[in-house]
Amino acid sequence: MITLEHADEIVSGTLDRGRQLGAAPLTVAVLDPGGHVVVLKRQNGSGILRPQIAVGKAWGSLGMGFNSREQARRAESMPGFFAAISVASDGRVVPVPGGVLIRNTDGVLLGAVGVSGDLSDVDEACAIYGVRLAGSQPEPDSPVEL
Repeated sequence: MITLEHADEIVSGTLDRGRQLGAAPLTVAVLDPGGHVVVLKRQNGSGILRPQIAVGKAWGSLGMGFNSREQARRAESMPGFFAAISVASDGRVVPVPGGVLIRNTDGVLLGAVGVSGDLSDVDEACAIYGVRLAGSQPEPDSPVEL
């Protein structure tokens, strides 16, 4: 299980990376394996829907068992299935990059982080950086080339 302190480290690293990249204001949510919010931070200027989007990216990653980039890929080839997932989850799944699973060094699932605010590839890159900086294993384990 992820601790408050560990989740806060992930969020801090994620926001630091956003500043390094010159990203738009970000919102970052870290959820435990049961989908409960442990930490949610929203930078000044981040849009009013960003918390729901960030949580949806992380929540969908936990619910589906794989990151939101993979969800986006699969949604293209299985739109009917993902429409059903949207209904089954009361619209909580957000299948676009920026939702990253968090594992410990033994591969045990600790939770997920979701980021929203910039382009999805930037959101995901910031999340991956934050997870690594906090000493955990992100899934996916490397960002797309920015």
